[in-house]
Amino acid sequence: MQLQRRHFPAKNSTPVNQPVIPCIAIVLTLILVMSVTIIRRAYNLSSCDFSPEMNPLLARIYNARGISSQNDLPLQLQQLNDFRQLKDSGKATEILANAIINRQRLLIVGDFDCDGATSSALGVLALRSMGGIADYLVPNRFDYGYGLTPEIVEVALSFQPDILITVDNGISSIAGVQAAKAHGMTVVVTDHHLAGRELPAADAIVNPNQPGCPFPGKSTAGVGVIFYLMCMLRTELRNRGHFQHTPEPNLAQLLDLVALGTVADVVKLDSNNRILVHQGLSRIRSGHCRPGITALIDVSGRNATTLVAADLGFALGPRLNAAGRLDDMSLGIELLLCDDMQRARALAFELDGLNQDRKAIERSMQSQALAELGQMQFAQNDLPWGISLFQETWHQGVIGILASRVKDRLNRPVIAFAEADNPEGEPQLKGSARSICGLHIRDALDSIARQNDGLIIKFGGHAMAAGLSIRKSDFERFRAAFDLEVRQQLTTEDLMAQIHTDGELLPEQINMTTAFTLRNGGPWGQSFPEPTFDGRFQIIQQKLVSDKHLKMVLKIPGSELWLDAIAFNIDNQTWPNPNIHQIQAVYKLDINEFRGQQNLQLMVEHFEPA
Repeated sequence: MQLQRRHFPAKNSTPVNQPVIPCIAIVLTLILVMSVTIIRRAYNLSSCDFSPEMNPLLARIYNARGISSQNDLPLQLQQLNDFRQLKDSGKATEILANAIINRQRLLIVGDFDCDGATSSALGVLALRSMGGIADYLVPNRFDYGYGLTPEIVEVALSFQPDILITVDNGISSIAGVQAAKAHGMTVVVTDHHLAGRELPAADAIVNPNQPGCPFPGKSTAGVGVIFYLMCMLRTELRNRGHFQHTPEPNLAQLLDLVALGTVADVVKLDSNNRILVHQGLSRIRSGHCRPGITALIDVSGRNATTLVAADLGFALGPRLNAAGRLDDMSLGIELLLCDDMQRARALAFELDGLNQDRKAIERSMQSQALAELGQMQFAQNDLPWGISLFQETWHQGVIGILASRVKDRLNRPVIAFAEADNPEGEPQLKGSARSICGLHIRDALDSIARQNDGLIIKFGGHAMAAGLSIRKSDFERFRAAFDLEVRQQLTTEDLMAQIHTDGELLPEQINMTTAFTLRNGGPWGQSFPEPTFDGRFQIIQQKLVSDKHLKMVLKIPGSELWLDAIAFNIDNQTWPNPNIHQIQAVYKLDINEFRGQQNLQLMVEHFEPA
């Protein structure tokens, strides 16, 4: 049994064709102007221990990210952190091994984002491959909210589970775990989110971020945690002689799911996560991946043989996430579970359509948010330091993206709110928060909650992203409290946007060889950023593509090197500009593939008149 899907549009959604609130042009210009400082990353190769064969540019880039030795670049599975260091993993393993041997029913309760979907699919596939009777349940965000709640436990009863396993959630599910235990279920929590002041009374909690856990991989995503636990479970079953009667599974076949969930959840790509992502990408590139991931690659217009981590984060992840944002994440999980390529393509096509709907809703919401902020800045001659936004028509599934977009544009912490269903009580709002460097957003919400009793109904999250619920009537009170908290923790310098680059490239370094070297030097991602460079260029040609992307031909002054370049989602009221002939640009070296041909292209991240 699965939860009934809520088909688009959900009742609190913003219709795709809703008219956009117009912005006063001069006001919009004001809020779009943000001071940007370009900072070149420091490096020192004098004490490094790299192989003589390593490309000097790559060595410089690695060192600027804290790498000083070849030993700091592990990529083999044997170099992963020891899973036995995960607190309670032995206890959880014993529970699950007994359940499989005794033919007990196992039910996974997941989350409705990409990490939750990949975690759910991986758990089901691994447990079934080891002989387990396993199914999954994922809450519909519009009806049940996040995590293991008492309400979702009631739904879980229809599966008649003996063992309930949470993935990518559960560490804050105090009432949900209590409800499950009251119904006689054994509960295993697997999660990676930060723990609150109280832990749930589960039979086992596997979470590298719980108090007292010595596991060094604190940045492991939810999908990584359940992967580790499944590896331990296989070892336990092997030691019990279980695989004398059933084939022993190769769990490395699930690393494509681990890579996708890890990158899409934007966790820090520390050495352990880079191993997981590298191994998953290697499987995908060699054609050894789930049909659902192959279908997502195809519908995204990507090439599996040259797939990089950024493709997982910006092409595959959003399409999978669209199911949880606008519909029901069971659609995405079914895609990842399915073994039939034809059905996988149909499901991927449906997800692609949902993602297009999501983009249209997001554009409308962003225009409304910018209009509100523009009017606010015009009236007050300033913007709040901590920005809280809410409009009645906003879609609950898209507020996280909206908060991220506004945060990126203004370099200020942002919380976007939408109405939440609460038919039996006072109207509530659900908020999605995104932060900037210098402000731990979950800790900031904790501080607000302690200083303002009852203002926040519930909250949870990470340093850079969090979720919360408040009463609708408390919105203005919360808006003031959040702005005050941010002003107390940040300085005006913190609000200055910074772009970090790896310096300038010489004309002879800007070529396909360098581009391939950088592509193969990853995986790149959060806290291990893809190399970017800065430099001055002459504009030879410039034209608008699709009314929002600027296609250019650039030339390095003093050289004869002409380069294709593109800047996405530019201000089409300012560009193209025939009066500007030189720019200072921050860019990545990109390999553009079209009709089987590969060509060098500069992917321009930021530019301004030089």
